Amino acid sequence: MLRKTMLLIVSGMLMFNLCGCFALFVGAVGGAGTAVWLSGKLTQEFHAPYQATVDSAKSALQALDLTVVSEKQDENTTQIKGSYSDGREMWIDIHRVTDHSTKVEVRVGGVSPDKEAASLILRKIQSFL
Repeated sequence: MLRKTMLLIVSGMLMFNLCGCFALFVGAVGGAGTAVWLSGKLTQEFHAPYQATVDSAKSALQALDLTVVSEKQDENTTQIKGSYSDGREMWIDIHRVTDHSTKVEVRVGGVSPDKEAASLILRKIQSFL
């Protein structure tokens, strides 16, 4: 009986601990300005108009001496493909969320994505906003 009670108490404490960690994780991910690494892409939401974010991305690529290979743009989405001088590819997807916010996804590298390079691009975009 004592063993079952102790097991129940320990299980409850573990569940409470996991729920607390999950709540912290969700809070951190949901915070504005927080970059999140998902499926090889670094994603960040900016509180800036869509076209201003697109212009900032282009300025960031120019400042980093990256070559723009192609660009596709419509009313709510822009995709910029580019390359580094060493041949690595990079993609930037910019999505209109509202009139005053955008979501930017950056991926550098094909098979093995480079999180540090993607982070540098996001920081450079933010510096131009």
